Amino acid sequence: MDPAIVEAAAQVALDPTIWIVILASALYGVFVGAVPGLTATMAMALLVPITYWLPPLPALAAIVTMVACAIFAGDIPTILLRIPGTPASAAYADLGSGLAARGRADAALVTALISSIGGGLFGAVVLIFLGSQLAQVGTLFSPAEHFWLYVLGLTCAVVVSHGAPIKGALAVLLGLLVSTVGLSAVHAQSRFTFGNPQLYQGIGFIPAMIGLFGVSEVFKNLLTLLPGSETPTNRHAAAGGISPGHPLREVPGAIRRWVSRPVVSLRSGTIGAVIGMLPGAGADIASWVSLGIGRRTAASSDEADDEVALDDLGAATTANSSALAGAWIPALVLGIPGDSVTAIVIGVLMMKDLTPGPEIFEKQATLVYGLYLIFILANLVLLPVGLAAIKAGGLVLQVPRRILMPVILLFCVLGSFAINGSTFDIGVMLVFGLLGFFLERRAIPLGPVVLGIILGGPLEERLIQVLTAADGSAIAFVDRWPALILVGLWILMLSLAFLRPGRWFSPSSEDVRA
Repeated sequence: MDPAIVEAAAQVALDPTIWIVILASALYGVFVGAVPGLTATMAMALLVPITYWLPPLPALAAIVTMVACAIFAGDIPTILLRIPGTPASAAYADLGSGLAARGRADAALVTALISSIGGGLFGAVVLIFLGSQLAQVGTLFSPAEHFWLYVLGLTCAVVVSHGAPIKGALAVLLGLLVSTVGLSAVHAQSRFTFGNPQLYQGIGFIPAMIGLFGVSEVFKNLLTLLPGSETPTNRHAAAGGISPGHPLREVPGAIRRWVSRPVVSLRSGTIGAVIGMLPGAGADIASWVSLGIGRRTAASSDEADDEVALDDLGAATTANSSALAGAWIPALVLGIPGDSVTAIVIGVLMMKDLTPGPEIFEKQATLVYGLYLIFILANLVLLPVGLAAIKAGGLVLQVPRRILMPVILLFCVLGSFAINGSTFDIGVMLVFGLLGFFLERRAIPLGPVVLGIILGGPLEERLIQVLTAADGSAIAFVDRWPALILVGLWILMLSLAFLRPGRWFSPSSEDVRA
């Protein structure tokens, strides 16, 4: 056995600083993920000054553990309150909240937890054994491939939308329209700013997401909340659903569900790891693509079926967590950040006089092997911490709505303000809250709007880059084999969707009831 592996294992196992850092970072990550608007990137920025005083391995342990726990914790408000704790959770906000409405909140949360752990461990295995090989795949992606990847993600958002997918397409187009507000990243030309300097930076997707999901939920509850009402917040309580608070009972079933579907679990983990290692992609797209492919290849896509919904939720959360480890592949091997978190990681490594790249595996082998072990430990620690968070989150369902709704609105305001310290973002949140309220009244899904806002800017940049480099020739979008593969996947996704043509314009049963 390589002496570096033995040394790394001893360092991780025997250093109390690492264990203390892992535990503290796990609690910090759960808090950050559970509060809408507090992103993992923001939490990372706050963590960097602390890592300055830590040795290299504990510093990396803090980052890995915090991000892994934050991504899962974002599922707690997503499922219980239909307010995405992280952008990646928006893909299955309706799916998770629908399970909670039918009395399966614990099953949904535990499924998300076990799938997050499984996806994180799968991503760690990919990072350990295939990291250097897969990093070379990332170098094949030019702006054309990134363009088609974004198109594929947006298409998945359309085909997995509940109800008529034509409404999902409308939601995506609305999100893309919002993303054009501000200064063009390519030409620096102001668009739809109406002379307001506050709009030059565009509409932030965090305040927009909080408004669409959080504030719209508050508005919706205001219509049904009567003075003195003590109606529980959980919608399934009124329907005779079970009382939440026993997540341990759901663990064996969630483990069996993840293990008994090896093809789906491996597919979702692979999608997450591959997309995660592509710069500019990340968990946001991975969850949508995994959910879309899973829906189109499943025997049944009925969201009202609890088992189908749990399977879809598990596939999306597996891809989420797997993408986190995938983002580290180009960061360690090539020194190219896979997302905003690994961009900060590279800065932390350089602050410790460590240069990411191929030589780090030779000169700092002990550190690299220690990092691999940290990835495994961080996901294992997530199990008890996540179960405790689910138990605490279940208490929220017992709070009367007349008390909880103002608290939710307060957190929405804090989350929107915390991004840039701007009251203008609070106004954006309120406007999108009204927009989300009216969109839901017309059965138009909100998740695709958020994805359109997130991907609109990068999509436009890649479009202009490809056309500029090719002197305006559209052939440049399909003149490379990686681009052709993505185009084929896109066409396949559309074809599978059109196999059920009636769904494109016919309302679902949920829409009719609405």
